[in-house]
Amino acid sequence: MKKCGQKKPLTIKRHNHDMSKIPLKWEKSAHAIKATQIAFDTSVDVTNQIRAEAAMQGLSPSDMVRQIVGLDVISKPKRPRLTVSLSDQDYTLLAKRYQMEHVDKLEIKKRMYSELIQHHEKS
Repeated sequence: MKKCGQKKPLTIKRHNHDMSKIPLKWEKSAHAIKATQIAFDTSVDVTNQIRAEAAMQGLSPSDMVRQIVGLDVISKPKRPRLTVSLSDQDYTLLAKRYQMEHVDKLEIKKRMYSELIQHHEKS
């Protein structure tokens, strides 16, 4: 009987053990499949500092951790992007804030973008 939380080892089946039949892109991802994610419970100061350093260097926080501990950082540079999830209620509130007669999601996105740029320029 399998214990709760115990994971079965992941295997990749190959026909006739011929590696040439597996697409190269799958072979490259086999290394990622074997990776284990670990988490660190640190103080807010430590976490914020590492995240800030990562952002300044165009890295993800996990790539920054890899760099700090001397591991290779092989990921592609990250596209500078901010994301936020908005509910229907959020859109309604934003439409009111921007004095719009109805919810226009694209127009709300444009106005939010302008507000973010203004915020940056004030800082």
